[in-house]
Amino acid sequence: MTGQRPPLPPFTAETARHKVRAAEAAWNTRDPERVASAYTVDSVWRNRDHFLRGRDEIVAFLRQKWERELDYALRKDLWAWGEDRIAVRFQYESRDRDGQWWRSYGNEMWEFDGNGLMRRREASINDVAIRPDERRILGPRPEGDEEAPPLR
Repeated sequence: MTGQRPPLPPFTAETARHKVRAAEAAWNTRDPERVASAYTVDSVWRNRDHFLRGRDEIVAFLRQKWERELDYALRKDLWAWGEDRIAVRFQYESRDRDGQWWRSYGNEMWEFDGNGLMRRREASINDVAIRPDERRILGPRPEGDEEAPPLR
């Protein structure tokens, strides 16, 4: 393996969109090792009030996350891009162990190295309790679905 994770910077609208869809697909597997493999070994994260460094911390964080956030399903959408950076808005739904469903809204800023691995991720996230009948993200994105869920 070359250690590269195409598409590589500098990004275009098309390659940035591809990077966002690949990240969404990986996160929807809920496989911490698979997700962490897209980051540099010394990647720096801010996720809400958690500050992480490196793949080992990322894997541990994601394991705990998906033990808490059951039936997790995510949608990410490209917001903006630059030479080696991508901004994303996202929504995901999950339920807690008590059966309460949540929709989480957030924005991420990503920075990549020359091999296409993410070296920095900053995520701001807010949660809203929802009823089961208010759910609209019911698993991974269906083939051909390019629509973002509405922001309400």
